[in-house]
Amino acid sequence: MSKTRSLEQSRNIIEEQQSNDLTITEYCQQNALSKTTFYAAKNKIKALPGNFVRAKITKQPDVVKPQQPITLIVGKVKVSLPLTTPATYLSQLLREFA
Repeated sequence: MSKTRSLEQSRNIIEEQQSNDLTITEYCQQNALSKTTFYAAKNKIKALPGNFVRAKITKQPDVVKPQQPITLIVGKVKVSLPLTTPATYLSQLLREFA
């Protein structure tokens, strides 16, 4: 005979698995729960209106500092170019200044 779980019990199963950083298989084995029961609980939660996906940060993102543009100063002339300026264009420009 199958056991019907309440919405709260289903939610607890999913939240506990996610918070323990266990795979579904590991969680089910540790809690004597079949994968079918786990996915039934997951589908019950997913079917709720206004449901959202829980996200978890697993790695802190690296902070990238904006890089300064390429700046050429020749005499009284100052030219700023984006970092994406092709090298061929830079070499041509430098020849013109020389």
